[in-house]
Amino acid sequence: MSMRPVGLPEIPEQTVRVARAAFPKGSLAIRARDRLAGVFADEPFAGAFGVRGAPGLSPGVLSLVTVLQFAEDLTDRQAAAMAVRAIDWKYALGMELTDTGFDASVLSRFRARLADHGMERVVFDRLLEHCKDAGLVGAGGRQRTDSTYVISAVRDLNRLELAGESVRAALEALATAAPSWLAGRIDVAEFAERYGPRIDGWRMPSSQTKRDRLALVFGQDALALCSAVWAADTPVWVREIEAVGLLRQVLVQTYTISSDARGRQVIRKRDADDGVPPGQLRLASPYDTDARWAAKGEDLFWLGYKVHLTETCGTLPEAEAEAEAEAEAEAGAGAGAGAGAGAGVQPNLITDVHTTDATVPDVKATAPIQRKLARHGVKPAEHYLDSGYPSADLITKAVKDGICMITPVLLDHSAQAKAAEGFAKNAFTVDWKTRQVRCPAGRTSSHWNPVKQHGKDAIVITFSVLTCRDCPFQGQCTTSKPGRRMLTLRPRELHESLARARAEQQTDTWKNKYALRAGVEGTINQALDITGIRRARYRGLPKVRLQHAFSATALNLIRLDAYWTDSPLRHTRTSRLERLAYQLTA
Repeated sequence: MSMRPVGLPEIPEQTVRVARAAFPKGSLAIRARDRLAGVFADEPFAGAFGVRGAPGLSPGVLSLVTVLQFAEDLTDRQAAAMAVRAIDWKYALGMELTDTGFDASVLSRFRARLADHGMERVVFDRLLEHCKDAGLVGAGGRQRTDSTYVISAVRDLNRLELAGESVRAALEALATAAPSWLAGRIDVAEFAERYGPRIDGWRMPSSQTKRDRLALVFGQDALALCSAVWAADTPVWVREIEAVGLLRQVLVQTYTISSDARGRQVIRKRDADDGVPPGQLRLASPYDTDARWAAKGEDLFWLGYKVHLTETCGTLPEAEAEAEAEAEAEAGAGAGAGAGAGAGVQPNLITDVHTTDATVPDVKATAPIQRKLARHGVKPAEHYLDSGYPSADLITKAVKDGICMITPVLLDHSAQAKAAEGFAKNAFTVDWKTRQVRCPAGRTSSHWNPVKQHGKDAIVITFSVLTCRDCPFQGQCTTSKPGRRMLTLRPRELHESLARARAEQQTDTWKNKYALRAGVEGTINQALDITGIRRARYRGLPKVRLQHAFSATALNLIRLDAYWTDSPLRHTRTSRLERLAYQLTA
């Protein structure tokens, strides 16, 4: 398939006439075409298409279809149907009224092509660039980030179900790609009885003994199949089947294989003491190799991914915003809706969308997000985040890069700080020149040892046993068996940066300022309500990233449309009883 870069086609005259008559005030699709036609160009997709072969549908048109699809939360079939029956969609896509559209499978192939060539964010980045040129986003100002969980598009499997379903997936793939070879290696009738229907925990034995026996059968079948695949007389291409490779990986992660005294192989299911891989490495499904199990708190467990959304929030300087508000008040209410575009109130637009597997902690996403914001020329002056994102290293580096992270840093976790009794770490005075620490009782440390902890520089401070033994405050300071206090500090620059942040977040000024971060929760809720961002539509991290990039693009389009039409922000609904309670309170 080849591409002939032509961009969005010209809108037929009859389509224009009918669309204007049907939508005299316009619609989201019509305004997107009128104002953003340049965003949906063909040239950025050239790397994903060849120069020879039959020309395919315009990638610019398909990208616009995909954005509108996410803006209305449609399936592929529904989106293809809309391109046939919706007048405003025909206008946006430049189609004749009699055009019968395209097959729904075109959208799936288009997404796969984008994901394979790393073009998941092309449309999102182009719309962001358009907003930069329009002065709606830019460097400086304020932005806020938060994350939410994303449930994968595959079934949740426990370890027993995973073991059996991995064998079934490999058998299905081999039965399709190498049926003759498979028939000569296994008893097809026996395996078909065991692995014909999908492996389901509801149909498994209820007793633990029988379940353990079934786990052993799954392991033995997996071992027999892998041994046959990796036999010397097996064609090499059989081993390259993805489901077969995954079966081998699940076999290694789920079972241990050893030899008994007679040299026979003994297979046994792993338990926690047998080296079960950590969550970020452990496969959770044979159909989605990127989905991972994760937990947040004590109540939330999910299989899938995590998405981080970053948006602008009040990027106008306060003085400028106040001046514009005064100007609006002087102009009065009769200025007219024609002024448009929110009369100085700019929309909050999403500037970055970052998707990872579910096991990646928020703190690991902070630096990549800030690097992408800087690369696209929208680096914020103030970045509002929750307590999962910062660390001393990140806060210090961000300041050097011109970003002030407005975020609650983790407090001292020592026993003294948690109990609010005794001497916490901030009660000690550090003398960096003499490399000594003075305790509240006025005594100095005896050892200063620079070390590496978890790959980061740290300093371990130790007080002598002789110093602490006869101290009258020993019970308030330490409960260690040797009877001496030890402290672990970060290097000076990081330590002082962390101390300043901890002191600042205790002030009312900082707390009032940090309240701005809460608004990002509404963005996540909007993404959930409109685009269903919390449930993956596709399998695999590249396609889930594509889903989230188009979801963010659709949200920006909806917000831009509200800005163009001067639609006010919706107020939170309250009941009449609540209103009465507020009036009585006032």
